[in-house]
Amino acid sequence: MKTIDEMLHLDLLTPEQHRDIGAWIANADSPEEILKMPAALWSAVERASEVMGVDNDLLRPPALDASGI
Repeated sequence: MKTIDEMLHLDLLTPEQHRDIGAWIANADSPEEILKMPAALWSAVERASEVMGVDNDLLRPPALDASGI
């Protein structure tokens, strides 16, 4: 939920999209249920994720000097 809150704060989601996505996630009983989110909401999340560089962060190798974190 923190990520979609940040998307709202950055004006990458409308308040309505944020509410609907948050409700969908809150009511989902499993990751599989989240994946059944309506296409329009998925598109909004994908666009916002692209702007935020979420995929790039997930694909970045871990820092080798991150010991002690």
